[in-house]
Amino acid sequence: MNKLNPSIKHHTYVAIFISLWIFIFTYYIRPFDGGSYSLYWWEFLSFGYAIIAFLCYFIVAMIQDSIYRLIERWNIALELLIICVFHFLNLVLTFLYYKSPFLRGIWTFDEYTSGILKSAIIFTPIIIFGRILTLKYLPKEEKNDIQKDHKTNSDNETITVRGEYKLDILKLKKAELVCISKSQNYVEVFFIEKENLNSKLIRSSLKKIQNEFDFLIQVHRSHLINPMHFRSWKTNNSILLTQIEIPVSKNYKVNLDSL
Repeated sequence: MNKLNPSIKHHTYVAIFISLWIFIFTYYIRPFDGGSYSLYWWEFLSFGYAIIAFLCYFIVAMIQDSIYRLIERWNIALELLIICVFHFLNLVLTFLYYKSPFLRGIWTFDEYTSGILKSAIIFTPIIIFGRILTLKYLPKEEKNDIQKDHKTNSDNETITVRGEYKLDILKLKKAELVCISKSQNYVEVFFIEKENLNSKLIRSSLKKIQNEFDFLIQVHRSHLINPMHFRSWKTNNSILLTQIEIPVSKNYKVNLDSL
């Protein structure tokens, strides 16, 4: 996990979901003392616990949002910390409510903590499920950030073009590869090095190269291009890439429709 949905709106839905679950669980399971109390006592206890759970999670959501915007990352350790903070706040506030003159609970803090921990084990998966669900509704800008991060990592990937000979090898970053052209029994690999266009002949076939690197687009029976270097059409039968012009055959024009 390296992303977090910072939307307070979505986490409010999670808080409502958690509070409803706690109300139903507390009211019907009745995990604490109070068997001799009236039905109204349990109603007030359950309703109060639901409200406290909602407030605790809402506070946690604001805390995590501040942390996430400050460090611009998220991980499992922070996720566990936030869940623990929620449980701690919920424990303290519900105990104060439980011992208030309104309810007059009889358990000590140690007894109460033991009871709450048992319940926490049950509804922690509910919290995790709700938080995972929020990732499916990331704000559009967050989704774009994820896609940009993925694209950046992909562009920085190192690829290796190998030929038939042992020393026929070229290592470069994916983003540096401009195009590959057929040259008799060789292919000529064009790439950017120190902002200049360079090339290297490697004994291989265009078909073999295309099978190895599926991100390349064929625009001519003798040319494969890296789409990230496409700049514009020059004529109806040629395109401009980074520092080079490549012919385009009629049969392969459809491959450029998405560029």
